[in-house]
Amino acid sequence: MCTVCGCHAIDHDHDHDHDHDHDHDHDHDHDHDRTEGGHHHRLINLEKNILDSNNHYARHNRALFNKKNILALNLVSSPGAGKTTLLVNTLEKLKSSCAIKVIEGDQQTSFDAEKIRATGVPAVQINTGKGCHLEAHGVGHALEELHLAQHDLLFIENVGNLVCPAEFDLGEQNKVLILSVTEGEDKALKYPHIFHAASLLLISKIDLLPYVDFDLQQCIHYARQVNPAIEILPLSSKTGEGMVAWFAWLERARQNLVRVV
Repeated sequence: MCTVCGCHAIDHDHDHDHDHDHDHDHDHDHDHDRTEGGHHHRLINLEKNILDSNNHYARHNRALFNKKNILALNLVSSPGAGKTTLLVNTLEKLKSSCAIKVIEGDQQTSFDAEKIRATGVPAVQINTGKGCHLEAHGVGHALEELHLAQHDLLFIENVGNLVCPAEFDLGEQNKVLILSVTEGEDKALKYPHIFHAASLLLISKIDLLPYVDFDLQQCIHYARQVNPAIEILPLSSKTGEGMVAWFAWLERARQNLVRVV
């Protein structure tokens, strides 16, 4: 978890329900002798507090998804990997066959949410300000606005970042990682936590392979070196190559959810 990038700037503690206070009861056992001034220990406790609080809200979100038999997917990537374009194309293809809702995360603007709404699919924008990731608490408020129904498909498009979203559970069933061929095939080794947390890797913009220095097989090798269980689908939102496999993965995930529930 990042301790310097500003992700702690989003502090929802002021509007926590009183029944959440137990999340912080363990935070008074500081040992000020561990490092000079106790700063290191306080920092560790602060990180634990934030993650514990987030996980509390994530459990609430997950309970809602399970109750309504909703497949919730957390889309994560670095900026510019093509999440929104992929999502718009996915919505256009699937919106007539299933009910879909979207939560859009960005530091500023509602541009992406407007693109989603233009497809006719309901979307709620979350602006994180200085925060570099979505948190379960904010997602929970967005869910109240979306009025989820039974068997909905929910896409949560996270803020573009390969670091902190790996640590913050939103209650989703799966993290779907999008990596474009313009980024370099060694991303899995540089950012292993997000690759380890993801169930599916979508290698996007493969239509650009003839024009970029990107070794597709090496990328796949690195990804499976970090996470042997990760599924990998190369695709292009522009040409449609590989999109059928992505749609099939979504359908299998929905069907598996039905069988589990």
